[in-house]
Amino acid sequence: MKRYAAILLLIVFGCKSHNSSLVTGHITLTNNNHAIKFTGLDYAIVNEIGRDSVPGVWQTLLPVYKMPADTDLKNYQPIQHGTYTLKDSAVVFTPDTPFVKGKTYFMRYYQFKGENIWDYIKGKKRLGEAGYRDLVVKL
Repeated sequence: MKRYAAILLLIVFGCKSHNSSLVTGHITLTNNNHAIKFTGLDYAIVNEIGRDSVPGVWQTLLPVYKMPADTDLKNYQPIQHGTYTLKDSAVVFTPDTPFVKGKTYFMRYYQFKGENIWDYIKGKKRLGEAGYRDLVVKL
């Protein structure tokens, strides 16, 4: 089931890869520092993915992690579980366990800009090989 969600995401992003709004991504704290708001995706893309009934689709696309003391270990952190909701063209992440004041968290934003979508679908490339940007927020 997750494979189908990943393929759907890749198709949506691949079809829109020349849209400059995909290149940007910005996070801010919201809801009295209890949630992270991600903006920068095209409104049509957010709504298309929002209609997907596969659970965890947003967690696959925009996972949130706690920043480790040794930043070389960022790739080995467990995902911060929570709920993702859509508000206009923004994605709001609220963790299952509250954020800890004074700690740093990051959201990994995968960017499929200019890449051949069929390489992912055919299995020549994997999601982990896609370019990404870590958006950092400190509480």
